[in-house]
Amino acid sequence: VQLQASGGGLVQAGGSLRLSCAASGTIFSIYSMGWYRQAPGKQRELVATITGSIANYADSVKGRFTVSRDNAKNTVYLQMNTLKPEDTAVYYCNTAARISWSGNVNLYWGRGTLVTVSS
Repeated sequence: VQLQASGGGLVQAGGSLRLSCAASGTIFSIYSMGWYRQAPGKQRELVATITGSIANYADSVKGRFTVSRDNAKNTVYLQMNTLKPEDTAVYYCNTAARISWSGNVNLYWGRGTLVTVSS
């Protein structure tokens, strides 16, 4: 399973960005998809995940970010509004998926896309 993230870039504080991440390859079923981020000198942290129609958010992004999923396209989106300089990080997408009906659910990661928010 390969994950390709896009949509990162440079934005001023208060602005918006939309990240996309498409999963491709041999996929039998996707259990969940999500976004994590890693700021310089910090550990990777959860941003948002979506399992079925149930979304889960980090407290720091609640009310500003929205995660959504297009099951037909195996794609997850992250709409980020009211961005803050502390949102600056490399954003990684992941998916928990099976590659066959009898296989285990494994976690796959994309390479990440950089989001920079200037003050």
